This record gives sequence, C-alpha cells and structure tokens, in this order.
Amino acid sequence: MTYMKTKLFVFFLFAIVALQAQQPSFDYLDMFDLSYVQDPQVSPDGEKVVYRKMNFDIMKDRTVGNLWVYDIKASEHYKLTSNSSNEYSAHWTKKGDKIVFVSSTDEGSEIFVYWWGEDKFARVSQLEKSPGSLSVSPDGKYVAYTMKVDAASPSFGKMPKKPKGAKWAAAPRVTDRLKHEADGRGYITPGFTHVFVSPILGGESRQITSGNYDFRGPLSWSPDGKNMLVNSNIKEDAAYDFRNSEVYKVTIETKDIVAMTDNQGPDRNAIFSPDGKYIAYLSYEDKSEAYQVTKLWIMNADGSNKRVLTQSLDRTVKSPVWQNNKLISFSYDDKGDSKVATVDLNAKIQPLFGRVGGTTLGRPYASGSFSVNSNGLYAYTLVSADRPSRLAVYKKGKQEVYSDFNEDFFAHRTLGKVEEINYASSVDSLALQGWVVYPPNYDSAKKYPLLVENHGGPILNYGARFSIEMQLYAAQGYIVFYPNARGSNSYGEEFGNKLYRNYPGEDYDDVMDGVDYLIQNNIAHEDQLFVTGGSAGGLMSAWMVGKSDRFEAAVVVKPVVNWISKTLVADNYYGYANSRYEGQPWENPMHYWKFSPISIVDQINTPTMVMVGMNDLRTPPSEAKQLYHALKLRKVETVLVEIPEASHGIASRPSNLIRKVVTTLAWFEPYLSE
Repeated sequence: MTYMKTKLFVFFLFAIVALQAQQPSFDYLDMFDLSYVQDPQVSPDGEKVVYRKMNFDIMKDRTVGNLWVYDIKASEHYKLTSNSSNEYSAHWTKKGDKIVFVSSTDEGSEIFVYWWGEDKFARVSQLEKSPGSLSVSPDGKYVAYTMKVDAASPSFGKMPKKPKGAKWAAAPRVTDRLKHEADGRGYITPGFTHVFVSPILGGESRQITSGNYDFRGPLSWSPDGKNMLVNSNIKEDAAYDFRNSEVYKVTIETKDIVAMTDNQGPDRNAIFSPDGKYIAYLSYEDKSEAYQVTKLWIMNADGSNKRVLTQSLDRTVKSPVWQNNKLISFSYDDKGDSKVATVDLNAKIQPLFGRVGGTTLGRPYASGSFSVNSNGLYAYTLVSADRPSRLAVYKKGKQEVYSDFNEDFFAHRTLGKVEEINYASSVDSLALQGWVVYPPNYDSAKKYPLLVENHGGPILNYGARFSIEMQLYAAQGYIVFYPNARGSNSYGEEFGNKLYRNYPGEDYDDVMDGVDYLIQNNIAHEDQLFVTGGSAGGLMSAWMVGKSDRFEAAVVVKPVVNWISKTLVADNYYGYANSRYEGQPWENPMHYWKFSPISIVDQINTPTMVMVGMNDLRTPPSEAKQLYHALKLRKVETVLVEIPEASHGIASRPSNLIRKVVTTLAWFEPYLSE
C-alpha cells in the first residue's frame, strides 16, 4: 500500500470512528422504530415467501403484525392485504394459488382466504371463538382448525328470585377443575378445545372431535384428505396425567378416533409424510425430572415400527416438517444458538444453518421459525446480536438475506458490542457460557458498573440475539453480563437436569464464577456490582443477595421466594411435585423450604427493589410481597413496584418494557460510585 493510500485509509478509519462517537445510543422510544419478521412461509414453488411484518404500536401500546409477501424473482416486498387488523397464521395451499390466514380485530378473529394473482381476499368463517392450529387440506378445499367449545359451570343450590329492580351481589364463580386459570388469560371458562373442518370457500363447519378432552395441534392431514393427526389425552383422569399425551388419528368422515401411540410421556407434533407411509412425531419417556430431551420419532402409518431418529443428538427437537418422503427438517437449540438440521430415515443427521430467532426482542431468548418446500428451499427468521429478525433464505449451503427493515435506523445508532465469554465452574470444572454487552463507545481504560441479568425458566437459554433490554442497560453506561448457568437448555439433558431437586444450587456458583472471571480480566470491578432478573431470574437474584453481600443493589422481578406457597398458588401448581422437588409441599416441606430465598432472607443486606405484575398468575404477587414485607420488617432498604394490568410477561406491552428498565436503573443510580 502506497503512502498516500495508507494516509487516506487512516483518515477514513478515524472519520468512521468519529462518526460512530457522534451517533446516539439506543434509546427508550427507539423500539417503536423497529420492524421484524415473524413466521415466514415459503410457497410450494419457492418463488415467494409470506411472512408477518411486526411493529410496536406506540399509540395502542402493543405489538402488531400484518402479512407481507416477498417476491424472490422481482426482489420486492409488499403488503398482502389492505387490512389494518392483526394478521397471522398464514398457510399456502398445496398448489400455491391461495393463502389462508387469520385476521383479528377487537370484535374477534376470523379465517380469510387470499387468491394469489387475483389480488382479492374474503372472510370464509363466522366463528364464536378464535381459531388455532390452521391446516389446509391437500386438495386445497378445506381448512382444519381448533376452537374452544364452552361447557356449563357447576352450581350449588338455587337462589330465591330477587325483587324487581334489586341490585344483588354477582353470582359466585364456582370451579371444580384442576386447571382453571392461566397466566396472561386469567380465569379459564369451562370448556374443551376441539377440531373443526370448514370448506375453504365458506360454508358450514363440522366438529370432528368430541368429549370432555382437549384436542391440540398442529393438525396434519393424510395425503388423501381422509384422516387427520391430532394430539390429546383421552384417558381416564387425564387432567392429573398432564404431562402425558398421545397421537390420535381421526377419520374425518366418520369421526372415529384411534390412538397411534401409548408412551408414558408427551407424544405430539405428529405429521404424515407426503406419501402417507410414515408418521413423524416428537416424544420422550417421562421420568418426572426437571429436564428431559425431546426426540424425533417415526412410525409406519398404521402405528407399527416405532423408532427414534435423533438418538445421537443430545438436544431437544422442535418443529419437525417433512421436506420430502425421505427427509425431515427440524430445529434445535445448541449452546445458545437455534439451528436447523435434517435427518433421513436411516437416522443420519445433517446440520444446515444456525442463527434462527430474533422474534423475542425484550431479552435474548430462543425464538424464531423456519419453513421449507420440497426442493429444500428454507425461509427463516435470521437473528444477530445487533439486529432483530430478518427474512433469510437458505438452499444448498447458500444463504441470502431478503429484508433489513432497520438498516437505515441502525446506520444512525451506536449499539453496545456483544461478546461471548467461556469459563469453567469452580465447583466441578463444568464448561460454562455467557455474554457481555459493552456500553456504546466502550473505553477499556474507564471503569464501568456491571449489571448481571439472570434468565428465567430456569430451563431456557440466552444467546447472541438482539435484545432491547440489554441494549438499553448498556446505553446507560452498564456492562451487562447474561450467563447460561447449569439448568439452561441447549446444552444437553445432563446439563439441564442438574437442577433436579437441587434448585437453586450450583447454578448460583456458575453465575458468581462468571462475575469473578470478568473481575479477573479487568472488565468488572468488585465495588460496582448490580444484579437483576425475572421469574427464575428473579429467584436467582434474590438467592444471590441472600448468599452474598458483594452487590451494591438488586432488582428482583416477578420472583419465586417461597416454593411452598408458589407451588400451591400459581396457575401451574399441579406441575411441580417430583419433577422439581420430591413429593408435594405438605409431604416434604423442608425440602421445598431450603431452596426458597425467603429461608435466607435474614442474610439479605443488599438494597433490593421487588417488582411484579399485579395480574401475575405464574409467580403471583404474594411471592413478591413476602420478600418485600420480610425486608421491610428487617429494615433493609427496599421498595415494592406493582405493575397494573400486567401478567407474568411484564414487558409484553412496550411501555411496560420501558418502565421496567427505567425503574431498575433509577433504583441502581444512588449506589453508583463516582
């Protein structure tokens, strides 16, 4: 390189650095400028992809999505319909001449059909409830879906007739069901989910399943259109056998139903092969443990010759789909990265590509999806640490990105750099993984506070995925550390199951080892440590300040603090015995108690904010109040923040995501060093 070229190169390098330094960091209202791709569905001919284009609506304070199409040959994106409603669940007919989808408004959800090439669409249903699990018949004439059918509530006694005009108290709500509420939904009215079939051009729908059982999707038609695979548990006392389910084949004309599996565990996601010879499905044998890897199975169409195809893969298989008669595509999480692979009928697995995700923008959890046509062309949501999901296509080792709706926006923002770190456990030398987000324009010569952000689950995983919350923390001058401690999934069954009857346990040491690693490498500093996390991350944050006084302040979000009360009050109260701890709380109370942060509350001296959604049914407000009340009685600096109308997903509304971050940082601010 000549002297002049070198000089110009250095000049431009400094110009770029100077420009980046002038650009603003990611700010609170910036999330409303973001768009991202969800649920891409490639057309049968591989020439088009229909997908949801997602945005945050600043006026309605919610996430909304409309259907868009990318024409690969024309290199054009365009909105599918003129609807302003929320559109989702798009499916191509086998010929590719129609798209079936659901459109939702405040008045309800209905099924619509779009005629490709004719630029017209029409509503083809008139439903009492929202449809789910749409599936189009092979001949394109029918659409199957699931929908709830109401049942009567129990009642006791007969009230006398009230006088005309009297204003008596409302009737009581009477419940006799094991599962009667769900976080985010509230009280579940009595009834059961059943499968319906309707003509795709409109007409009378037929209910093809019945009984006091829930039938779930995804729904899979046989190639001849005569049968359908569904998922349910129609055994006696099914509600108490809640982890068990079977694959059933329903004959559409006669409504006859036959069990295709009988495994003690969840058999689900069954799909016919294109030629109808085989059925692929997901399953594991339930051992009532904390984490069990789901395998991909296959059987003959008559239910015989069941065998595992992914025995060699120590990862949970998700979203199986037949690419052709001999090849099945599926996704799986591997060390914080969501990947896609194929497996043939001889159990030969071929990994294809990774970085699937980017549709959960709050925190860097696994998300996203893919679709594939018979020629092996994949459409999927591509994620990176500095971008939410984009539309990408993969075929024969070649990847192309077909959307970056945020390119101009990010060209004028400086994000925090995300870096993976790897370290070893001080307990047993277990290999551990985490990520560090540096403040924008990070200067290694400066001293920054460290914010530890613990993920929920606990059997979930973080990864190098774009995160609004992490970027907002970093933009306010924090180095953010988010680890995958033992118990996280995507590292195999043994790693995920280390929390079995031992939670929280050495996962605490895993997080602290990560903090020590950052201190030893002069990234973090002992006198500037902060911690937060939600749900299981809230439990861990409370546990950490109970075990250590090293943190300046903590924000414990929607925590579990008392396993005895949480287990018997939460919406999923029936699911903990023996899979998390041994026996029920009244059978083994001290085992539940010793893993409850409230049992070590006398050791908490760290200033601690406690935050919870007021409608949270998963980690109810009573859990947060127990911690707040105990800290208040001990005169530890504390405050209780209750978010109105928020369920367990506190940050599901954009304004609450912002409020969560603003409130957390405001609590930390007085404890920052000069």
